[in-house]
Amino acid sequence: MAVKMKLEGGGDIERALGELARGTSKGVMRRAMKKALQPVAKAADAASPFTVKVTSKLTARQSRQARADRGRSLVTLYVGPVQPDGTDAPHAHLYEFGTGERVHKKNGKSVGTMPARPFMRPAWDANQDQMLETLRREVWAEIEKAAERARRKAAKAAG
Repeated sequence: MAVKMKLEGGGDIERALGELARGTSKGVMRRAMKKALQPVAKAADAASPFTVKVTSKLTARQSRQARADRGRSLVTLYVGPVQPDGTDAPHAHLYEFGTGERVHKKNGKSVGTMPARPFMRPAWDANQDQMLETLRREVWAEIEKAAERARRKAAKAAG
């Protein structure tokens, strides 16, 4: 499941990020987003047999599908199930959404159905408001830290 969010009314945040170097502002957003998405990942992890992580890594197929999520100034993170070794869990969608009746083509044997056991959507719905508040708070904290680092660096270079 992919959910895109657009944070509106964040003009002050945008201006503050615009004053930082692009690489610095992307790092600020990445760190803040990772902290804000942790409650969603923890809730989904607790409700599923999979390990759920916040990551920027996708499989090659997912990466092709998510081409629009890339850009020079864009920061994109994903929350989703992974195997214990960190690789993708290609069967997680079957657990989340369930399956219809499955029948082998060769011998006609039915292997049954799998009921839906959603874990990502309930985790998202339960934590969305908290996540947005945490994101706002963490972005400001990260901007202040980055500005302080820049001030220290400038003072060190000047004197």
